[in-house]
Amino acid sequence: VLHLLLGDEPLFHVPAYQLVHPVEFAIYAVLGVVGGLVSVAFVKLLLWQRKYFQSLPISTRWYIPVAGGITVGLLGWFAPDVLGVGYGAVDKALNGHIVLGTMALLVCLKLVATATCYSSGNAGGIFGPALFIGAMLGGSVGALAHIVMPSYTASVGAYALVGMGAAFAGIVRVPLTSVIMIFEVTRDYTIIVPLMIANLLAYYVSSRLQEEPIYEALLHQDGIHLPSGAAARAKENVLRVSDGLHPGCEPLSASLTVADARARADRRYQAWPVADERGLRGMVSAQRLDQAIANGQGGELLGQLVPEPGPAEDLNQDIFPHLHAHHSLDVA
Repeated sequence: VLHLLLGDEPLFHVPAYQLVHPVEFAIYAVLGVVGGLVSVAFVKLLLWQRKYFQSLPISTRWYIPVAGGITVGLLGWFAPDVLGVGYGAVDKALNGHIVLGTMALLVCLKLVATATCYSSGNAGGIFGPALFIGAMLGGSVGALAHIVMPSYTASVGAYALVGMGAAFAGIVRVPLTSVIMIFEVTRDYTIIVPLMIANLLAYYVSSRLQEEPIYEALLHQDGIHLPSGAAARAKENVLRVSDGLHPGCEPLSASLTVADARARADRRYQAWPVADERGLRGMVSAQRLDQAIANGQGGELLGQLVPEPGPAEDLNQDIFPHLHAHHSLDVA
């Protein structure tokens, strides 16, 4: 349907690729390593800025997007190609119409602009900028290699194309999707071997230096922890939390006295959840209740034994650990 309505033209027109010399595979490998390092720098900068902006008082939230807008605006004033998705500049890089210095500068500026824009809550995503950063990075590596070894290297556009895939694989952590995507937007599969080499190296480097993929890390910053799916089922016959889980007992109210809580607690359990009007507050053990009564604290409120965990936005895995039923018992 897409082809019928919009025609069969690819998103980017790239010159025909051919392997000039086998030594190029080493250059593409270097591009993969550099792409992985740049991907890690982008992800860590974005997550650090976002964490900082989220830590600011709620009263300051209204002008946080202004900081992102001013940053991007100033960068765009001096380098207009930084603004927007940048597919026009990508097309120029793929066809070798941008010089080395400009491409290297655009890598740095786009990285800062995208990270600041996204982390400050402005409009924009990661998909398009990842392709832009990759194209400029690949073009820079290709132009530099062509200066050093002009007789052994292909056109700059070939390296820009591979750089797009490498950066996308390193940032989003989808190396095979990246290979197919580059084919989709260019309709050219002749460069698939260098693309796979660079993608896998970028993926390996980024996963070693930044354990969490960017989208999972963004969810964790918001306090969202989704089941790990296939990763949780990677090992067969592993005992999980669901195997040792039994139905929960009735939670105790934080407004009860310690003595009342001890009297109401179901003696079949050794610990009970404590809740208030905001929800789960924490857990209290039978040993803790018995000790409190022995110390003459029977008249105190149960909430004093189980302090509030703090605002929801401040909760994290260290302060408020939690389990999913699919987690292994080793993790538990």
